[in-house]
Amino acid sequence: MDLKEIQDFIRVIAKSGVTEVKIETEDLKLTIKTPPKGKAGLPTETTVIQQIPMQSHLATMPPIHMNPNMQTTPPVNVTTETEVKKEEPASKLIEIKSPMVGTFYRRPAPDKPAYLSVGDEVEPGKVVCIIEAMKLFNEIESEVSGKVVKILVEDSSPVEFDQPLYLLEPK
Repeated sequence: MDLKEIQDFIRVIAKSGVTEVKIETEDLKLTIKTPPKGKAGLPTETTVIQQIPMQSHLATMPPIHMNPNMQTTPPVNVTTETEVKKEEPASKLIEIKSPMVGTFYRRPAPDKPAYLSVGDEVEPGKVVCIIEAMKLFNEIESEVSGKVVKILVEDSSPVEFDQPLYLLEPK
């Protein structure tokens, strides 16, 4: 939530007549208190208390709020993703990506063998995994051909849209 959104939110709360609002997320705690409208003679005043953990917001803070001696470092997972993306173009590997958000399964049932293992050949139209989304099990088919070099996702783990699942060496 940026400063403009917070200011707009405060204006809406002040106009609504609500005297107190508390919002808490992982990285923001916001409390807005206004005096009741029934108190005559008192100016309407809005108090904002904002607490932001320093580690998660150092990069997004305006420079005027930062100590010149303070250095920020990006999260570890961003560095890892950057390194993987730098390696892929050099090695000319093809990615099979998730077409949806859901839970990734390597096998059709717990007692059945996996659809793909490292070293297997893949052809277009071959089922490579199942992604469960909202209790629907969707078979994901390959659109490319090649040899499986690496499986990037653990079985039964959540995946995001367009997340790489497999790396293939093209034929």
